[in-house]
Amino acid sequence: MNPWHDISPGDKTPDIVHALIEIPRFSKTKFEVDKASGLLKVDRVLYSSVHYPTNYGFIPKSYCGDGDPLDILVLGQADVYPLSIMRARPIGYMPMIDQGDADDKIIAVHADDPEMNEIQSIKDLRPHSLKEIRNFFEIYKGLEGKKIEVQDFRDKAAAHTVILEAFKYYQETFGKK
Repeated sequence: MNPWHDISPGDKTPDIVHALIEIPRFSKTKFEVDKASGLLKVDRVLYSSVHYPTNYGFIPKSYCGDGDPLDILVLGQADVYPLSIMRARPIGYMPMIDQGDADDKIIAVHADDPEMNEIQSIKDLRPHSLKEIRNFFEIYKGLEGKKIEVQDFRDKAAAHTVILEAFKYYQETFGKK
């Protein structure tokens, strides 16, 4: 079983998606699912003195121009174990350029966390939460000498468009449902 190809993205997409978590909130270790085997591997320990500000993973059966599934950050009270599936409610996205390649990040809240019930839009997040997310991605690869460009956050409708495009690109590339 490969979590990228064999797990459903959910039956309420794009309003609620399954997020396969690779990296728990507050981790300094960059875990990622190995594309060929589906196993979890340690990619690296972050070079900078920072940690992931949210649970971080991807949406199954999605594909983007950078050759990876669509990334998703899931805000909530709990730090989630790697390879856990969470139901996530997208509220916006952060366009990003990583070394010249588009690398969009869907911003979502844990759909089953009562503390997140009131958050329906990126505008509902505390401004400082958005600053932390943005700052993390602006600096986390700095000591590796890699260039990252973070653009302004976009709303839920734009996030839904990005998600649907990633599903379409997955279908076109892999021919799987």
